[in-house]
Amino acid sequence: MTPPKLRGLTALRRIVARLRRAGKTIVLANGCFDLLHAGHVRYLTGAKSLGDVLIVGVNGDRSVRCLKGRGRPLMPASARAGLIAGVGAADYVIIFRQSNVERLLRALRPDVHAKGSDYTPDTVPERAVVKSYGGRVAIVGGPKVRSTREIIEQVRRFGKRNA
Repeated sequence: MTPPKLRGLTALRRIVARLRRAGKTIVLANGCFDLLHAGHVRYLTGAKSLGDVLIVGVNGDRSVRCLKGRGRPLMPASARAGLIAGVGAADYVIIFRQSNVERLLRALRPDVHAKGSDYTPDTVPERAVVKSYGGRVAIVGGPKVRSTREIIEQVRRFGKRNA
């Protein structure tokens, strides 16, 4: 069963248009979310605090493989999107299939594009796209404690030690 928050691009465009007419501030956050952890929850709750509606873009499987390498993702996109939909901060979730989020930004034109604290406003790859339609980039989530990659490596080392 598809989580009710999970939407395709066509449906999200209609939803965003309706929300804009109602004067709502739209925030878009995105990521691979290959292994949901506390840093992701801080990122998403921080993003939600920037507006009225939070849309979370989840990288598709091929996109994650391109970005993170062989052996990733750990879970298929549908499972990752389902977990994100279960986090209270997310109002809508979309799986996007390209390795960057620029097409999604151009289509939805969120007021705010939220990125995690591993970025600065000047290092966000999509900043020019966001600026081109009048949006803004915001960095949220507090200082990065551990990356997903580090957590996965720790689990793998533990598994080898205890095999």
